Amino acid sequence: MKRWTTLFVATAMALSLAQAPQVAALVDAGRFQEAYEAGLRLATPEALALAAKGASFHAMYLAKPEEKRAWFERAEKAASQAIAKAPDYAEGYFERARALGRLAQYKGILEALAEGLAPRIRSDLEKTLKLDPNHAGAMVALALWHFELVQKGWLVAATQGADGAKVEPLMKKAIELEPDGIIHRVEYAKVLAAWNKKEEARKQLETALSLPAKTAADRYDQERARQELARLK
Repeated sequence: MKRWTTLFVATAMALSLAQAPQVAALVDAGRFQEAYEAGLRLATPEALALAAKGASFHAMYLAKPEEKRAWFERAEKAASQAIAKAPDYAEGYFERARALGRLAQYKGILEALAEGLAPRIRSDLEKTLKLDPNHAGAMVALALWHFELVQKGWLVAATQGADGAKVEPLMKKAIELEPDGIIHRVEYAKVLAAWNKKEEARKQLETALSLPAKTAADRYDQERARQELARLK
């Protein structure tokens, strides 16, 4: 009996590992809601992080404005479940930070600060980088964390420990690690445009549009790049 139990557990684990890439494929194909549901059903740490990613992407790219907050909340919950199952899994922390960061935007600065979202986001991003020092996505997100809080004024920045001097080094390091990352260049361009470095922003957007779009999210981000480029002209 023990032998059969061990065999069953091993088979179940193998099936879970085999199915997680299928959830990732759904995300890449732009079937974000399906990826979310499939990841919840599979319920491994990797699948739950992918479920969170699918929920966040659905909110960012497809959901109606009134639906976005609920989808980011679903993403945060799925990522928290991934962390509970695997406390040393970097993607769980990154996906939770992504969801909380977007939630903070929808809740507004006062509600977000009252709920303590800013330090939670920073903590998750720093944990991601501790577990995976070359996580380019976390670098971009942490750069945006500093940037957005500094943009709110010196008092908010000071109370949260945000530092505008950290923004550009983090952005540049992320692009160095992942030069084909379309989203990195679009987010960097947003920062550069806000700093009135329009020519540098334009170059980042043009590069983003020249890169191959490998996933549905890449295509959505290239559309963002087109829109941002049109606003700069």
